[in-house]
Amino acid sequence: MPSLKALRTRINSVKSTQKITSAMKMVAASKLRRAQAQAEAARPYAERMDRMLRALAASVAGSPTAPPLLVGTGADKVHLLIPVTADRGLAGAFNSNIGRATRNLARKLETEGKTVKILAVGRKGRDYLRRELASRIIGDINYVGRRRIEFTDAQDIAGRVTTMLNAGEIDVATVIYNRFQSVIAQVVTEQQVVPAPPPPEEEAVDTGGAIYEFEPDEETILARLLPQALAIQVYRALLESAAGEHGARMTAMDNATRNAGDMIKRLSLNYNRARQANITKELIEIISGAEAV
Repeated sequence: MPSLKALRTRINSVKSTQKITSAMKMVAASKLRRAQAQAEAARPYAERMDRMLRALAASVAGSPTAPPLLVGTGADKVHLLIPVTADRGLAGAFNSNIGRATRNLARKLETEGKTVKILAVGRKGRDYLRRELASRIIGDINYVGRRRIEFTDAQDIAGRVTTMLNAGEIDVATVIYNRFQSVIAQVVTEQQVVPAPPPPEEEAVDTGGAIYEFEPDEETILARLLPQALAIQVYRALLESAAGEHGARMTAMDNATRNAGDMIKRLSLNYNRARQANITKELIEIISGAEAV
């Protein structure tokens, strides 16, 4: 059995850890409220924009003048995966879920004969994927030291994707992120952003051959709209991931605080038993010595 001093040291150590995890839980909870509000506010606009792009892509499918951001390059050889993770850990399985989903998707595409490139957003995702897919990582982005994600950050990522697409370096781009559902649940989501996927069958409503009319002209509007729409989809993924990260960290730190409390109880019980055993032993020695006299 450990000595009383060793038990006291361990109890104090666990109590210090409990204070840290409790503080981190409260910090995550305070950040979660704002991040959740931002993510929920961005959803309606992003979802509506996504539906519009899907319908527009379906209407111009097969057109030789259709922009690549809308219909792609016409090939399906090179896939760009954009996993969105956090820059910090202590968030349970939040980061590893995205890393695992990215790895599985990359393996699946490669078995189909496709080429995979990875643009990692977040240090934890980059570190996870370096273990097995280091040769596929073409770049990484992190926001260490940043208090919040801005739309300009999404525009930078969208700009890199657009540049690679125009240079013929990629054919398809997919964002992989945790969609915030609740404090204890984040759903791993794979969203293809280039080209715009066809609308789901339940949304494929017959429009009677409707034709889109552009004012002032199609090229001007799409040149301005499509990069903005891509940035909006990336921005939504960043916001959803930020909210999910705080929710996952809050849950993980709450569990850690509870576990620390349980450990303190067990260690305190062992300490009291050892202390009582020492007292009993000393009493026996005193009584034995008195009887010997």
